[in-house]
Amino acid sequence: MLDVIIDTLIDSVKLLPFLFFTYLAMEYIEHKTTAKTKRMIKNSGKAGPFAGAILGAVPQCGFSAAASNLYAGRVITLGTLIAIYLSTSDEMLPVFLSEKVPASTILTIILWKIVIGMAAGFIIDFVIRKAKSRNQDDITQKIGHVCDHDHCHCEKSIFASSLRHTLVIFGYILIISFILNTIIHFVGEETLGSFMLDKPVIGPMVSALVGLIPNCASSVVITQLYIEGLMPLGTAMAGLLAGSGVGILVLFKENTDIKENIKILGLLYAFGVVSGIIIELVIRLI
Repeated sequence: MLDVIIDTLIDSVKLLPFLFFTYLAMEYIEHKTTAKTKRMIKNSGKAGPFAGAILGAVPQCGFSAAASNLYAGRVITLGTLIAIYLSTSDEMLPVFLSEKVPASTILTIILWKIVIGMAAGFIIDFVIRKAKSRNQDDITQKIGHVCDHDHCHCEKSIFASSLRHTLVIFGYILIISFILNTIIHFVGEETLGSFMLDKPVIGPMVSALVGLIPNCASSVVITQLYIEGLMPLGTAMAGLLAGSGVGILVLFKENTDIKENIKILGLLYAFGVVSGIIIELVIRLI
C-alpha cells in the first residue's frame, strides 16, 4: 500500500504544471484578449488534430488533462481532443525504455498512435462540420463558464484563480487515482492479462476498458503485459489508444454536459477497440 500511495502522489504531482498553465492560458484568453482574437483561436481549430496527435504522444498524462480543460472552454475542437487522447503515451515510453524494448518497436507503436489519433480527429471534425451539430456557443461563454463555475472570482486575479482551479482539480485527481491504483494493485497484472491473451476480439475490448481507467497506471499495466508476452500487440494497442491518463477525469469535472462526456468516452473506446482488432488481424494475416 505504501507503493500505491507513493505512485499516486508522484503521478498526481507531475500534472500540477500542466493544469496550472492551462488554466492560466484559459483565463488570460477570457479576460485579456479581444473578441476578434477569441474568434481567431476558435477558427484555427481545423488543423488541431494534426498538432494534437503529435503533442499527445509526449510521454506524460499532462497533455490529456490540459486538452480536457481546453475542450471544456471550446478552445480546441472535439477532433483535436480525441486526437490527443488516442495518441497520448502516458507511461508507455518510460516502461519500454526501462525494459530495453527495441527502438524500432517503440517508434512503430508511437507512429501508429499518432496516425490513428490524427485520422480519427480529422474524421470527427469533418463529420461535425458537415452535420452542423457542434454547439456554436461563443468561446467567451464557454471559457467563462469553466472559469466561473467554481465561483473563483476570476476578475480579481487570473493567477490566484488559476492556482485555485489547479488545487481543486489536483485534489479530485489525487483521491480518484488512489482508489484506482488500489484496485489495480489488488487485482494484479496477471489476472488482467488472462482475460486478454490470444483473444483477437474479446482481448481488445477488455484491453480498451482497462485503458479507459483514468489513471497513468493503466498504461503501465498494459505495456508490461505486452512486454511479458501476456498480451498480443493488437490487444495492447487497443488499450494504449483508449488510455488517456487522467484526461477523462478532468473532462467529467470541467465539462458539465455529462451526455457529451459519455459520448466522448464511447468514441475513445470504439476507436481503440476497432484499431486494435484491425492491427491484430493484419498481424495474423501476415
